[in-house]
Amino acid sequence: MANVNKTQGKARRAEVAGGGFAGLTAAIALRQKGWDVRLHEKSSELRAFGAGIYLWHNGLRVLEGLGALDDVLQGSHTPPTYETWMHNKSVSKETFNGLPWRIMTRSHLHDALVNRARALGVDISVNSEAVAADPEGRMTLQSGEVLEADLIVGADGVGSKVRDSIGFKQDRWVSKDGLIRLIVPRKKKELGHGEWDNTIDMWNFWPRVQRILYSPCNENELYLGLMAPAADPRGSQVPIDLEVWVEMFPFLEPCLVEAAKLKTARYDKYETTKLDSWTRGKVALVGDAAHAMCPALAQGAGCAMVNAFSLSQDLETGSSVEDALVAWEKRIRPITDRCQALSGDYAANRSLSKGNMFTPAALEAARYDPLRGVFSWPQ
Repeated sequence: MANVNKTQGKARRAEVAGGGFAGLTAAIALRQKGWDVRLHEKSSELRAFGAGIYLWHNGLRVLEGLGALDDVLQGSHTPPTYETWMHNKSVSKETFNGLPWRIMTRSHLHDALVNRARALGVDISVNSEAVAADPEGRMTLQSGEVLEADLIVGADGVGSKVRDSIGFKQDRWVSKDGLIRLIVPRKKKELGHGEWDNTIDMWNFWPRVQRILYSPCNENELYLGLMAPAADPRGSQVPIDLEVWVEMFPFLEPCLVEAAKLKTARYDKYETTKLDSWTRGKVALVGDAAHAMCPALAQGAGCAMVNAFSLSQDLETGSSVEDALVAWEKRIRPITDRCQALSGDYAANRSLSKGNMFTPAALEAARYDPLRGVFSWPQ
C-alpha cells in the first residue's frame, strides 16, 4: 500500500463505528492511506438496509478513488432520461448535460464496498456496537471494552450513539411526507409499451397526494419509492395497500402486485439532522450521524461518501488529527449544508413535481469531484 501514514514509526489507528456506506468508505479510504482500521458493526453481519439508491458523479468518483467503481458499474443502470409526470402526463425530461449518474440496489453497492474493505485488510468486527466516545480518542463498546485510537469515526446513523454520547448540539425535524422503498421485478413485458428504461417520477395531487419514483436498477430489478403523507393511513400502510396504489397508477399494476407481497416493507418519514459541528477532538461524524437529509436530491449517500472519503485526504496534511478534522469540516461541509437545505426545501414544497428542477444549485453536490477537489461538468 502506498501512502503509509505513520506516527513515530507506527501506523496510526482508526476505529470506525457503523458498517454502512459512510463507515465503509471512511474505513477503505483510511486503509488506503496506510492506517490500521477496525470497523464495528452492531449487527451479526454486514448487510445493506433499504432498497435502491442513486449515485451521481460525486459518489461515482469516490468509488473510483476506492477502487470499487468497476464492480458497481456491473449490475447497475443509467437511465436515458429522468422524466417527471404530473397526473400521468410527462412534463419534463432531464439528461443533466451528460453528468454521470447511476441507479443500483443498495445491496449491490454495499457488497462492492465490503469486498473492497476486506481485500485491503480492514479489520471488520460484527456484533460490535459503539455506545460512546470521547474527544481524547477513546471508544466504548456495548461489551464495556474501551478502545484507544488516533481517530474515532462515528458513522452509526441518524440515531448515532457516538454523537449523542459526546453531546453535539443538534436540530432534528421530520417532514410531512415519507417513503416506502421496495425492490421488485421489472416486469417490462407485462408493462407493455413505454419508456420503461427511464427514471420516471410520477406525481399525483388529486384525489390524494401520492407519488411513485420508478427507478430501474438493472435488467431484472426495479426500485420503487412510494411517497405519501404520513397523515394518509392508506398511502403510508405497509405492506402496501394494493388497491389504493393501483387506482392511482394502474399502468404499474404488474409491479405493484409484486410490491404488495413484500411483508417486510417499511414506511419512513423524511428526517433531517443538522449539527453545530461534525468534529470534536479526535472524533469525526460522517453520514446520517452528521447530516441526515431529505431524499429529494438523491444525495444522502453521495454526500456521506464524499465526506468520508475527503476525511482521509485532510488527515494527510501533516497536521495533528484534531487540526486536520477542523480543516476537513471547514473545507467540505458547505457543499453538504447547501444540499441538505435545498433537499429539505424541495421536500417540504414537493418541488420536484414541477419538472426541470435539477437546476445548477440542485446539482452542485453532484458535480463535485472529491478526487480533485473541484466542481466538474457544465452548470
